[in-house]
Amino acid sequence: MIKQYKLRNYHFQLIAFIVALNIIGILLIGSAKESVQSKQILGMVMGLVLMVAISLMDYSFILKFTWLYYIGIIGLLVLVEIMGKTTGGSQRWIRIAGIQFQPSELAKIVIILFFAAYFTKRQGKINTVKTIGLSFILVSVPLALILAQPDTSTTIMTTLIFIALLFISGLSYKIVVSVIGVCVPVGIIGISYIITNAEALIAKHYQFKRIMAWLQPSKYSEVATQQRNSIMAIGSGQLWGKGLNNSVATSLKNSNYILEPQTDFIFAVAGEELGFVGTFAIIMLLLLIVIECIAIGSKAKDLSGKLICCGMASLVGFQGFINMCVATGLMPNTGIPLPFVSYGLTSLVTLYMGMGFVLNVGLQPKKY
Repeated sequence: MIKQYKLRNYHFQLIAFIVALNIIGILLIGSAKESVQSKQILGMVMGLVLMVAISLMDYSFILKFTWLYYIGIIGLLVLVEIMGKTTGGSQRWIRIAGIQFQPSELAKIVIILFFAAYFTKRQGKINTVKTIGLSFILVSVPLALILAQPDTSTTIMTTLIFIALLFISGLSYKIVVSVIGVCVPVGIIGISYIITNAEALIAKHYQFKRIMAWLQPSKYSEVATQQRNSIMAIGSGQLWGKGLNNSVATSLKNSNYILEPQTDFIFAVAGEELGFVGTFAIIMLLLLIVIECIAIGSKAKDLSGKLICCGMASLVGFQGFINMCVATGLMPNTGIPLPFVSYGLTSLVTLYMGMGFVLNVGLQPKKY
């Protein structure tokens, strides 16, 4: 399980990027909601310990038990439905042995590990109907349970990770082009249908209300207010920002015009208080983490290691991109945290765990 590794293969630069980004996040959280800052610091310490411990475990050995992880996460997601804690209209949390956590965040890491092993075992049969069909069935079970919470944003995020893993495992370009050829016109038709039948859809599903607020913000101004305030906050920071923990009366954060500033809209706080320089630093650190994960994956000894690294790169990249697009009004409002920056112990600790596997892949590079 634990092997002898060479220190020169340990990617300390990846740890440096993660810690730097996490520290910026802790500072922003302290400004947005000081009462939870100490918990985020605790999450960082726990995450670092777990990351280092996991980085020294042979990922090839860990992947031998992926079916246990898969069954375990399904069991936890079912428990959420049975005994989960409801917050803000969603039932996403469970408490076990006095510890409260969000299984849907852990599900992202489990799905990466599970399909890294699954696609590796079927490496020469990726483009067969059986392999693709069974993989969609297997991923649909946790996705359906996450969607039922309801947690649409995590469902979309997890789906994107799965698609990235499927593509990287060797999916034929012909299949990819065919799917894109179908999805683009279907998406256009879907948006047209939503606009045409907006009132009826909004009455049944709150998600459609957010989409309409994004497409027609002036008509649905009440729902669009949060994103508008976020955009104004980011713009008001200009180049250098107003400063962390400032007491400026014109601050949208200080005036409570930004809801959930420590979680979903932490990027708005960064824009207002750190300005363009601060937000650019966050974007660059996220990009460097993604690039580092891909670089480590490119030197992995096998396909499973490559998939773990690219899966984590997809998680950080897609999730960061979506969060920032929502904060800047480029996408409809959806609650998704900014990796290593937003407040949330489950999200933070599971990200560190995933990066631990990436570091272990880096410790076992391909031999030339």
